[in-house]
Amino acid sequence: MTPMSEGHLRAPEPDEAKAHLRAVIRRERLQRSERRRHEAAAAFRDHVLALPAVQAASCVSVYASRPHEPSTGPLIEALHVRGVRVLIPLLGDGLQRGWGVYRGVDDLVERAPGRPPEPSGDFLGSVTLAEADVIVVPALAVDTSGTRLGQGGGWYDRALVDAKPDAPVVALTFSGEVRDAATDPLPREPHDLGVDMVITPEGAFELGA
Repeated sequence: MTPMSEGHLRAPEPDEAKAHLRAVIRRERLQRSERRRHEAAAAFRDHVLALPAVQAASCVSVYASRPHEPSTGPLIEALHVRGVRVLIPLLGDGLQRGWGVYRGVDDLVERAPGRPPEPSGDFLGSVTLAEADVIVVPALAVDTSGTRLGQGGGWYDRALVDAKPDAPVVALTFSGEVRDAATDPLPREPHDLGVDMVITPEGAFELGA
């Protein structure tokens, strides 16, 4: 048998590996029933609210979820009822990164197909994230070293540059989307920023640096 050439042995580039993983995970997420999604949303809410950093927070940043993502609706409303200021991603002109303040569930609007719901209030600049005591981010997968697989646009990797250094970054995923970095690490590129903790419907888990 003729040995395979070096080109045939080439490992996938990180962006290729990420694209494949995203497709697989999104497909799997579509299989979850509405009942399971609602149950998970309540569990995510309870686990996040139980975090000491969240209990002490006056301002928390949380993504507004789309149907296929771990749902944050119950969490956002619970924080709001507590009197916590909730910052939600808001896109400005030319997809400029910014934040809006949550004022109630009826205030969230889907401005374009496929985009997450956004607050209708004032556009606050990217540096507003520095006011958040805790930052809850979406993830398609996370590994135990803290590597996060996002949706592919790099929005949070750029946004998190403005976070204050001691604000924990918490990712929400489903249990099967958490990997052991020692045996099955996620692909990571130099611009990828990690997370400090992952929360699944089963609980909260600290991650490596």
